Amino acid sequence: MEDEFGERDDRAERRERREGMNIKSNYFLPKPVKVGDEIDVTVETGGSKGDGLVKKDGFVIFVKNAKEGDKVKIRITEVKARFAIGEII
Repeated sequence: MEDEFGERDDRAERRERREGMNIKSNYFLPKPVKVGDEIDVTVETGGSKGDGLVKKDGFVIFVKNAKEGDKVKIRITEVKARFAIGEII
């Protein structure tokens, strides 16, 4: 958008930059787990680095030293925007 002097509106320019960032709306939503939570899970698959992968309400949790099919109790040690990390207790 340009004003009467032919200069761009800074707000419009910032909005265009934000829209180009492609941040998904679920990035800011509350997560289904928090650090310190202890939950019983069944490991669904193995991750690329040998860790197990679990999903809670569609949210991915990596479990250190777990294999596919393991039924374990885990403690959440880290929560990031798109995933969490847990350890077997």
